[in-house]
Amino acid sequence: MALLLTLAICLILVKCLHALLAHLKTRDALEKVHQPRGYPLLGHGLIAKPDPEGFVNQIFGMGYLYPSAPRACVLWLGPMPITVIYSAELLEKIVCNSNHLNKGFAYKLLEPWLGQSLLISKKDRWRPKRKLLTPTFHYDILKDFVPVFNEQAKILVQKMGAACGKGKGTASTSGKVEVLELVTLCMLDIICETSMGRSVNAQMQKDSEYVWAVHTINKCVSERTRNPFTWPEPIYKLTSNGRTHSRCIQLLHSFTRQVIDERAAELERSDWKLGDGDRMAFLDLLLLMAHRGQMDPKDIQEEVDTFMFEGHDTTSNGLAWTLHFLGCNKHVQIRAQKEVDEVLQGSEEGTVEHISQLKYVECCLKEALRLCPSVPMILRELGADQPIAEDVVLPRGTHVLLNLFLVHRDPSQWPQPETFNPDRFLPENSIGRHPFAFAPFSAGSRNCIGQRFAIMEEKVVLAHILRNFTITSLQKRHEIRTDVNLIMRPQEGLFVKLEPRNKLS
Repeated sequence: MALLLTLAICLILVKCLHALLAHLKTRDALEKVHQPRGYPLLGHGLIAKPDPEGFVNQIFGMGYLYPSAPRACVLWLGPMPITVIYSAELLEKIVCNSNHLNKGFAYKLLEPWLGQSLLISKKDRWRPKRKLLTPTFHYDILKDFVPVFNEQAKILVQKMGAACGKGKGTASTSGKVEVLELVTLCMLDIICETSMGRSVNAQMQKDSEYVWAVHTINKCVSERTRNPFTWPEPIYKLTSNGRTHSRCIQLLHSFTRQVIDERAAELERSDWKLGDGDRMAFLDLLLLMAHRGQMDPKDIQEEVDTFMFEGHDTTSNGLAWTLHFLGCNKHVQIRAQKEVDEVLQGSEEGTVEHISQLKYVECCLKEALRLCPSVPMILRELGADQPIAEDVVLPRGTHVLLNLFLVHRDPSQWPQPETFNPDRFLPENSIGRHPFAFAPFSAGSRNCIGQRFAIMEEKVVLAHILRNFTITSLQKRHEIRTDVNLIMRPQEGLFVKLEPRNKLS
């Protein structure tokens, strides 16, 4: 017995020594990367802010503290290093290297909801899925969704009109409205109808359990991300937040499972053929793939749930920030309104042809995404050693935080980076800019598969809003505190004053 105990102690000591030597080797490799003073094993734990907002501000602040090349710095979370990079050149090195396609550890927190979907799966599983799903976002398919964009945008305009004493609903003369909530419900209706072919009527029916679950689970994941003590699944399930999370997943999965089963039965009855004039949802495409043996049926729910997550929260935040910036910059808003009026003229709805002509509106959306990217940071795990500068090599296994918030503020790429100026994205002003200086949808082969869908959707909805209202922001930019996790969102909403321009469409 004594011998076994001695061997066990020796084994533990050997493992601890091995871990310590590996840690010291990694520290030595990262010695030349910018970083505040830290301590072996403890890292920067003694100086890290305990509150989530303060910690995120530290990550952003380190970029401003170390602006020189290489635009990278190291933050030690105990013995684990996180290398933060914030230049277009370094971003390109990471996202264009096929060895670095795996997402970081934080994405595992989404697995109970999204499973091994396209968003979080490992690269060996991701590659065939991406190849299979890419055709579902072909332009010829996306253009059939434009009527959905218009239908839901009209409802949004009517709800906004109620705040101005116009349109349907409870009228008010103040014109004050919190736009993020309204836009989020609109985008939720759009993504439900386009991804599942099913309307949840989120804009008009606030007491929907499904709408509650979608909104609540995002808050649950955000809170869990900020608290490492709840990352282990057994511990998280014991917390009140964990129990709420479990209830949301049950509601979300049961809803999508029911929709999938019902739609599969309909397609089977029609011999897997759509009727003339039927609009094909993403779910139909996935079911047809499964019917042909191209996709495992159990993967369908994971992808539909992922469309729901990625397809409404990111776009709603992007559009809400755009409205805020337009409300703060009236000269830009007037120019965008003029373009909308000239393009749409007497048309009640935006068409595919109109979307391509709304070039300045797209510049406004992109500039808002530059300043407030919906996904401000992306975590990747290096699958091989990666040189980032002379005599500086990031070791394999290092977690790299791609700080898009700071990439979009690199003064070498963006003069006066804090100024809202959509003219930056005009073709003549984009010459010579690094192609990875703007990456709100990530970049490289593992970029966002739905980015074209998002831009088309936002242009149509924004055109309807600008056509009907003049926007005045009721908050200064410095007054807005942001909550930065997987999604960058304002903590207390975005408030604007809306004034009707003409008859609501």
